[in-house]
Amino acid sequence: MSSATFNPNSFFIADKAIDRDAFQADLQDVTCGAFVLFEGWVRNHNDGRDVLQLEYEVYQPLALKEGQQILLEALDRFDITRASAVHRHGLLALTEPAVLVGVAAAHRGAAFDACRYIIDEVKTRLPIWKREHYADGGTEWVDCRKKPSATE
Repeated sequence: MSSATFNPNSFFIADKAIDRDAFQADLQDVTCGAFVLFEGWVRNHNDGRDVLQLEYEVYQPLALKEGQQILLEALDRFDITRASAVHRHGLLALTEPAVLVGVAAAHRGAAFDACRYIIDEVKTRLPIWKREHYADGGTEWVDCRKKPSATE
């Protein structure tokens, strides 16, 4: 998907680097005084192992449908104007964004709450699988659908 295809209130799967500026620009609204962006990055460790890169597999038809449903739920539950999310699939390098969630609202409280709701639901409900590639040469599929703790 190209950066020009972002639309507000939509869920996307991307096979190339995500254009953060285009993503944010498409969420701007003159009625909004708050914008919250969550950006999940590829980090260099997990469970005591050194990670070199991640690989995401996505069952796209269901992920797109369920991702869109999550955004509709957030728009219904919270006093927000716009919400979008994009998740990568394929091979990602360290520090590369794997997921972006953006929410625009008149006030910051609703934007923060909706953004947290969206990323938590994306992580638990979407058919997305993560494979870690380790410095020791090994690889492993890890569970990225578990409920996050308060510190994650």
